[in-house]
This record gives sequence, C-alpha cells and structure tokens, in this order.
Amino acid sequence: MWRRATIQSSFSSLINSSSLFKQPINIISHTFTSTSTSTPTPTPTPTPIPFHPQETDGISPKHISRFITFVLGGPGSGKGTQCAKIVETFGFKHLSAGDLLRREIVSDTKYGSMILTTIKEGRIVPSEVTVKLILREIQSSDNLKFLIDGFPRSEENRIAFEQIIGAEPNIVLFFDCPEEEMVKRVLSRNQGRVDDNIDTIKKRLKVFEALNRPVIDHYAKKGKVHKINAVGTVDQIFEQVRPVFAAFEHDTDLKAV
Repeated sequence: MWRRATIQSSFSSLINSSSLFKQPINIISHTFTSTSTSTPTPTPTPTPIPFHPQETDGISPKHISRFITFVLGGPGSGKGTQCAKIVETFGFKHLSAGDLLRREIVSDTKYGSMILTTIKEGRIVPSEVTVKLILREIQSSDNLKFLIDGFPRSEENRIAFEQIIGAEPNIVLFFDCPEEEMVKRVLSRNQGRVDDNIDTIKKRLKVFEALNRPVIDHYAKKGKVHKINAVGTVDQIFEQVRPVFAAFEHDTDLKAV
C-alpha cells in the first residue's frame, strides 16, 4: 500500500524538476478514433499533422509542478464514476482526453479544425496534440492535483506525454474489471451510442488490452500502479481508491505555486 512518505518524496521530486516544453516529436497514437466494427489490422503509419507547441494560443512554456494521476481502465470499468468521487472527496481536477478533443472541435479553434479534418480524413490525431491540450488545462488551472482520465492509451501516448511534459505521473490508477462485467455495464448504459452492442464492445476491449496493457506494465515496474478491483458497488470500489489519496489529503506541500 502506498505510504505518505512515498507521496511526499515523489511530489517533492516533481516540484524540483524542470518540466518544460520540448521540441515536437514524431509520435502518433490512437488518442481519438471513430468507432469501428472491424478488428484492427496493422496499417502503414500515417503522416502526422504539423504541431508546433511554441505557437499554441500564446501560452508560454512554464514549469509543470503538479501531482498527476493517470486513470486507466477499459470501457465500462467505472473509472469515470470513480473520478467524480475523487474530485468530490479530494479536490482533484478531472481531465478527460476525449472530452478535451471534442471540446476543441466544438470551439472551432485552429486546433479544433485541424483535429476534425484529421478525423474526417481517417488519420490519427498525433499524441502531441492531445498532450498539448492537457498541458494547457494544467497551466490554466490553480489546482495542483489532476486526474487524467483515459490517457495514455498507448505507449506512443505515454512517450509523448513524458517528453513534452518532462515528467512521469505520480501514480497510476488501474481499474481492473472482468470483460463480461464491462460488457454488461456498457450495454446497460443506454446512452444511444451506435457502438454499444456486444460485438463492438468486445472489439473495443481487445483494442484496449493490446494498446493499454504495455502502459500499465511499464508503470507497474516502476511501482506506480495501484490496481483497483472494479467489481462491486460504487462505494465499495471507492473504499479501495480512498487510501491511495488519503495519505496526502492534508499535505501542506500541495499549495499553489
């Protein structure tokens, strides 16, 4: 179990690190994809769309000194519900990579238009773009504690995040849920999504396992992963989550910088 001393040491190390923008990197990923009913097959790497951090909406490079938690889990694992409870209980700011991309499209900014065009052309949104949107949210917030939900989805995402942000996450929450339970939950959502049927759900789960498992394994080797048994009621699951964050709830180091 995670101890307070580990958290303080990890956070202090992050505070003292120089987390600056770096030069663009040629990494792409499945950050934001349209749904598909076919099993993914290897395809040639598409050409990344141009991305220049130094030109992004007048946001100047800054040191990033924040406590960052990656929240990972398959569709239907309940991570979104638990994020809401973490926000309510511990005051984190919740960032969803997918929501940020969709909001950027709706806002009709130059990056939104670029993202929409990329998706329409069947290309993949570069990891750098998603990381930049996340970074912009972090820089513009007075909060020090962030839940990054559903990202990184792949090793490409992970590498882009660490190279651009200049730091690793402090911890990683992995909501471990059996496939049959996730399928049942997604089918019961009744959200009107065309991909909420058993065949496409199972294919989405296979994609998640193939892309996300290497990320989880990478951080597990570093001792950063906290696996949560995602079966049970919302409150029962949260009682596993609570101790992970309770150790630094009143940490005086978590003040605005």
